[in-house]
Amino acid sequence: MRTNMSKQDSVLEYDLTIGLIAMEGRGFEYPTDLVAAENGRLYVANRARDLGERGVRVTVTDIDSGYYGTFAHHGTGGGNMISPMCIAKDGQGRLYITDDYTHSVSVFDFDGNFIRRWGSRGDGNGEFNGPSGIDTDSDGDIYIADTHNNRIQKFTSGGEFVLAFGSRGDGNGEFEMPWGITVAPSGDLYIADWGNDRIQRFSSAGEFVASYGRPGSGDGELLRPSGLAVDERGYMYVSDWGNERVQVFDAGGEFLQSLRGEAGLSKWAANFLEVNREEGEARAKSNLEPTLQVDDADDPHTQSGYIEKYFWAPMSVKLDTAGRVYITDGNRHRIQVYRRV
Repeated sequence: MRTNMSKQDSVLEYDLTIGLIAMEGRGFEYPTDLVAAENGRLYVANRARDLGERGVRVTVTDIDSGYYGTFAHHGTGGGNMISPMCIAKDGQGRLYITDDYTHSVSVFDFDGNFIRRWGSRGDGNGEFNGPSGIDTDSDGDIYIADTHNNRIQKFTSGGEFVLAFGSRGDGNGEFEMPWGITVAPSGDLYIADWGNDRIQRFSSAGEFVASYGRPGSGDGELLRPSGLAVDERGYMYVSDWGNERVQVFDAGGEFLQSLRGEAGLSKWAANFLEVNREEGEARAKSNLEPTLQVDDADDPHTQSGYIEKYFWAPMSVKLDTAGRVYITDGNRHRIQVYRRV
């Protein structure tokens, strides 16, 4: 069973894991996205199972697994959320979080203080239907994947509508449930076109530039990509959600590397097992990489369900300024962290 494939030397190497399943407080429950902020903290959005009241929150941690509290808990009032999906930051110390249940965007500062919210359900300018991916550019403008309206919308930092582009389809500039979105260092937009199994690239004005990837499960092929990040070289790091992996492409869209996951114990998990000795002893005796004796042993979803180190629903990919790559591992309630080589 191959866990790492590349046509050249590796671009990414595994570093560490952050996280522990918890319905409240320190930990994650079905995390969907994160952002690495300039204050050294990681803000992790948790959607929770079946939109459960206790699990919905943003957990604040850091690369050393410090814990700084939570905010944006379950509810419909200002500062509350029902289904936080994706999170972005701007250069003014603000966080923007999409809620695909309330069809809105909430804004907080880095201390978790609520600032404002905008948006409502609809298909008009400034309205949403299940918004997901979100990012900001160097001017502070905001781009949002309006998923079920099959378009991208652009707003000012104050939430004022600027433009929209895209429609449903599989041609260039068309979408089928766009999900992740990132603004590259070049200023171009890269969008995970989830239903069309590809990445599309646009100018900041919404003009089509290029398309990358093709449907499938081989090297360089994509199945329901959910998120992506782009570095200063133009390298693309894509959470290939439907194939339970992360793939790396160069600036021209050529395949470089495929990762299935290498997670070890996080600091939080190690602490839990030290305190709960019976569970720790049981884990120590377990085979964490079993030979699967099931009919669909070659299916990546089955493999991810049985083998702990693998990604299981990789939701998003984010970068920081220190060369780290953060992969939100949704069904394992953790973040896998890699370093660019």
